[in-house]
Amino acid sequence: MAELREAGAEAPPGPSGLSVLPGEAAEEPAPQGSVLLLGGNEVKSRAVVKYSSAPLRTAFARLEEKTDLKLPPANWLRESAKLGPAGTTILGNSKRSKPFSSFGMAYDFIDSVGNDVDVVSDSENIKKLLKIPYSKSHVSMAVHRIGRTLLLDELDIQELFMRSSQTGDWTWLKEFYQRLIDQKWQRKKKSKEHWYQKAILSKFLYYSINGDGAAQPVPSAAEPGVPPSPGQTHDDTEGASWPAPFEMPSSVSDDPSASNQGLKNDFVRNILWTFEDIHMLVGSNMPIFGGGRYPAVSLRLRDNNKPINVLTGIDYWLDNLICNVPELVMCFHVNGIVQKYEMIKTEEIPNLENSNFSTKVIKDIAQNILSFLKSNCTKEGHTYWLFKASGSDIVKLYDLTTLCEETEDKYQNPFTVPVAILLYKVACNMMMKKNQNKKHYGTIRTLLLNCLKLLDKGRHPQIIASANYMLSELFQLDEPKKEESSGSPLNENSDESYSEEEEEMPDSDENGSYGASSDPPDDKKAVAVIKSVGELSVPEKYKSIHQIRPSCAFPVCHDTEERCRLVLSYVLEGLKSVDGSIKKESDLPAADPNTPIPLKYEDESTGGGPECLEKQMALFLGKMGSLQEGHCASQSGMTPGSWQHKMKLQLILKSSKAYYVLSDAAMSLRKYGRALRYIKLALQSHDTYCCLCTNMLSEVLLFLSQYLTLCGDIQLMLAQNANNRAAYLEEFNYQTKEDQEILHSLHRESSCQGFAWATDLSTDLECQLSVSCKCYEAANEILLFSDLKSQNPEHYVQVLKRMGNIRNEIGVFYMNQAAAIQTERVVSKSVSAAEQQLWKKSFSCFEKGIHNFESIDDATNAALLLCNTGRLMRICAQAHGAIAAAAGGEDARREFSPEEALYYNKAIDYYLKALRSLGTRDVHPAVWDSVNWELSTTYFTMATLQQDYAPLSRKAQEQVEKEVSEAMMKSLKYCDVDIASARQPLCQYRAATIHHRLASMYHSCLRNQVGDEHLRKQHRVLADLHYGKAVKLFQLLKDAPCELLRVQLERVAFAEFQMASQNSSAGKLKTLSGALDIMMKAECAFQLIRKELTDECDQVKSEESGPAPDPSAASLHREEVVKLLSIFESRLAFLLLQSIKLLSSAKKRARSVEARGQSFLQACGSSLPFRKLFWAEADPLPKGPAGQGGRPESFHLPSQGAN
Repeated sequence: MAELREAGAEAPPGPSGLSVLPGEAAEEPAPQGSVLLLGGNEVKSRAVVKYSSAPLRTAFARLEEKTDLKLPPANWLRESAKLGPAGTTILGNSKRSKPFSSFGMAYDFIDSVGNDVDVVSDSENIKKLLKIPYSKSHVSMAVHRIGRTLLLDELDIQELFMRSSQTGDWTWLKEFYQRLIDQKWQRKKKSKEHWYQKAILSKFLYYSINGDGAAQPVPSAAEPGVPPSPGQTHDDTEGASWPAPFEMPSSVSDDPSASNQGLKNDFVRNILWTFEDIHMLVGSNMPIFGGGRYPAVSLRLRDNNKPINVLTGIDYWLDNLICNVPELVMCFHVNGIVQKYEMIKTEEIPNLENSNFSTKVIKDIAQNILSFLKSNCTKEGHTYWLFKASGSDIVKLYDLTTLCEETEDKYQNPFTVPVAILLYKVACNMMMKKNQNKKHYGTIRTLLLNCLKLLDKGRHPQIIASANYMLSELFQLDEPKKEESSGSPLNENSDESYSEEEEEMPDSDENGSYGASSDPPDDKKAVAVIKSVGELSVPEKYKSIHQIRPSCAFPVCHDTEERCRLVLSYVLEGLKSVDGSIKKESDLPAADPNTPIPLKYEDESTGGGPECLEKQMALFLGKMGSLQEGHCASQSGMTPGSWQHKMKLQLILKSSKAYYVLSDAAMSLRKYGRALRYIKLALQSHDTYCCLCTNMLSEVLLFLSQYLTLCGDIQLMLAQNANNRAAYLEEFNYQTKEDQEILHSLHRESSCQGFAWATDLSTDLECQLSVSCKCYEAANEILLFSDLKSQNPEHYVQVLKRMGNIRNEIGVFYMNQAAAIQTERVVSKSVSAAEQQLWKKSFSCFEKGIHNFESIDDATNAALLLCNTGRLMRICAQAHGAIAAAAGGEDARREFSPEEALYYNKAIDYYLKALRSLGTRDVHPAVWDSVNWELSTTYFTMATLQQDYAPLSRKAQEQVEKEVSEAMMKSLKYCDVDIASARQPLCQYRAATIHHRLASMYHSCLRNQVGDEHLRKQHRVLADLHYGKAVKLFQLLKDAPCELLRVQLERVAFAEFQMASQNSSAGKLKTLSGALDIMMKAECAFQLIRKELTDECDQVKSEESGPAPDPSAASLHREEVVKLLSIFESRLAFLLLQSIKLLSSAKKRARSVEARGQSFLQACGSSLPFRKLFWAEADPLPKGPAGQGGRPESFHLPSQGAN
């Protein structure tokens, strides 16, 4: 005898691992695993009880010899504390396995189906399969594949055909069976001996649980021991109960009263049995006794006149292995009279006399059968029929689903709905595992698609809608697409460990013979055939080389649009299923005569512009308030809380998300018309959701805020790209058939007009900007209204940034309109009301935008808006300056007006606020430099206007000069010439111009100043200082030779003015010498002028063959150069003449001066048009207008504009 080795005890599963059936059930302690060694060959077996409804084990009572088992005990067929509730006693369930027994177990242990377990079946089916090579009895089993799991159930042909005769179901299978297998089929009745043996066994087991062990016969008057006749209780206790073809479990049935019969887990215990590498979930009703010397034994009753054969030995051995029972107690009887007991260990059963069999052969049979089924049962959801006729050696496998589809009604297969429901439940269970379901997305998708193939759309709308929704949920819309491999398989375990199960009564063919018909060799209907059952004993004869399933690769979407389109296709199918289950369109309620029908036109007087948007926004906010009160208004008549209502809400929300992602993708591709179309569909979906929802979730409100934010972005982009409006309009109007059908489903519930104000494609720029702003405002109102601000701070910040940005855009739009009116305005003495209104609108937008940015501490953008507000103030000042100039007329002299001063000072205040907002240049150097430049420009413009148009009617000359000087110095302060940037040449030119103007002003003051010598000296020093700085800065610039020459000429004039007030010859000679030095230093200016003229001539020559260039700019430049050269000649001649006169008494000095003049003329070049310099009369320089603080008229520079 082989030794039984005990493996480590298996811990009992915790409460979360149980699937408790209705009724109180006590769980058996998990038995230990075991490894059986027999004949030098190791057979690995391990069993873990997953669930048990049996009470605690009771010790069996050894019956006395000569006990008559034909007499019933007193407790026969009665309940007691030791027996447990009826139907779940330690004696097991007296009923035969039902045709859907594996489905009942699969429903209760859904975690194991499709992944961990290879086979789910009744233990009787397992035994029948493994005894095929030893038995001549028939085998008829239904096989289904769910993922990598095979479900095996007995397919009772007798019961099916009896049902066919009564109901007409399965007629096609009956005809097929009679045509190909048994042409003379008739119902076989079981013998009286069969019922006699069952009654004897039942009484024996009831005797064995009596406490005293004595037989207690029931009085003959109440004798229930007569075996029940086949026509009495058999149909109630053993008859297979087949549900109607379209019946489904109540858990997912549309009709709560639908029968769930045949889909329950009626086994006393469910065991996870591992036999070699095959993992099986097995249902068993075998009675197990225990206690005392025998903690766990199985009881068997045998006729002493009939020896144990191989089939009986295999049956006993497998029962003990599956239930992990170490010993077998055999009670022998003769004609119902107890003779003796015998104790046999489980590992000794294969070596019993007349019952000797090899465990290794049993292992090979199991692996071959399972490999055969694994290789051929490949279509998930199909019903396969494994059939072997009595006395035949050929086993055939048919695809009943394929055969059924050839009939008129393909839904006649009663397995169709249970299989579909199981596929659905397995997919649901995998979806619930959020932490690991991504790797199973391919599996889940395959399960759901196969589920949908099996169900009739008109009869199972709830499952179809739910399955389509789950399919849409597989595609993550809120995450970037990740490249995956070809797909995740259903299970990462090896496909080699699969098992199939079927049930068989003990060794006798109790169901009667099905006829050993001659198996036609040309049976083309069979999927696969085992030609001889003897092949099953050959090791690895049917080793599987195919996967148990086709590849379950999750589809790889190449872009976002493809992924979203797949989602929308599933959503549409789900919506169709829901809508079809509610009412037909013709059944919809009639229109209310008191409710106006919305038409597709708008009253232009009220249908556009910001005023209309304000009204629509008020309606929108009112609607948001009604959502909090739980208002629900469905036009299709759906009942709130029904499955249709809940499912349609989920589908609509999913469609809105998909359209939102599509819109965002189109936005990134700059397809703004398409983006607006998609966001319109998203908002229409959301509007319908709001109409149906009774309790708006914060998550859904956040989605709406995001939709409106994106809609605002799109409207802004459309406004900024008005040139492509025709292309965008074409994109916007295009609509797919799928979108039209989804929109049709939405219109069944609402008008979908709640967000029409936000999604219209307008041709008016102002309207588009206003719509964009209102979208952002609505998004912000939602965040504040539902208290989402604190929960989603990042989105809140983004919304406020966009609000600030759009208000800046609108402010700039109004500001530019005001500037355009200013440039096109005819002579007027006042600012128009339209222009003032534009100023107010622009200022209001800037102010609100500044507040938005300041509320989120965005100093940079706040500074930019402050800068734009300063620019608006400058435009206002320019408008008032133009009015002041027009009011003075052509003859009157214009003055710098108080309104100009007011607005320029306001602009300065806003620029200074912008600098304070930034704090330091390190915050944003580019913005800091820009604000500084604008501030410098404002000071410079104001100083220039005050200098050129001095308000002498209101202020004294000295005050004007002081204000000009202060403004110029402040402008110089904010004009940084040292920072290397693209604006550095402009800063240098601005600084040089400021020094030039200050020097000219002090020069003019010095000319007109009389009396105060200290002040005159101060003006002289300041003029000389600023002239020097201006020259240095102009010399750094290579593109301002005329300005440099003009400054040098003014310096010469300044020297001449000083010389006029000098009396001594030495002082005059010194001043003249300095003036001549200045003239000599002007050489670089002449070289630059010459270079520019030469380049210009070369350019003209190169363009002679092409179109004639416009000479206006060049001629103007030439005129200025000629004028400056003329002045230069006259001044140089005058200086030399004055030098000759002063040195005429000293000939040597005169020759020296003459030689100096000749050398200068040579340096200037012979090409310059000098006229008789030495013989020219010296004309005195004209003086500037007295009292105006201007520069000398001959050297007057063009006034520098503000912009």
